[in-house]
Amino acid sequence: MMLVNRNQTVHGGLIMSMTDSIGSLTVATRGQWMTGVSTDIATTFARPAGKIGDTLHVKGSLVSMGKTLAFTRIDFSDSNGKIVAYGHHTKYIASTLNHEKNVKFSADGETVIEGKEEDD
Repeated sequence: MMLVNRNQTVHGGLIMSMTDSIGSLTVATRGQWMTGVSTDIATTFARPAGKIGDTLHVKGSLVSMGKTLAFTRIDFSDSNGKIVAYGHHTKYIASTLNHEKNVKFSADGETVIEGKEEDD
């Protein structure tokens, strides 16, 4: 299945879906086993995101994480480093902060220092 539009560039729906997924994974990097529920999500398309065979880079950043909400930003860039799209994803996390499967990572993010590391 090719996820391109009629212009043979990356379909905007794919980028929206990736905004959702990468936003959640960004929250998970803080040790959240459950990443909450979406309260707001949006993506802005700056230019065509590439054709079949092109490389698309995606970077998720945690803007802020409090006791109720987590705010993420997701940037999509082409192989030349130019931004092709960017988005944000806000998650309601209050009910997930004390989940028994949450973990705490070392400063470098490589080692679980509190909680149990999952095998799967």
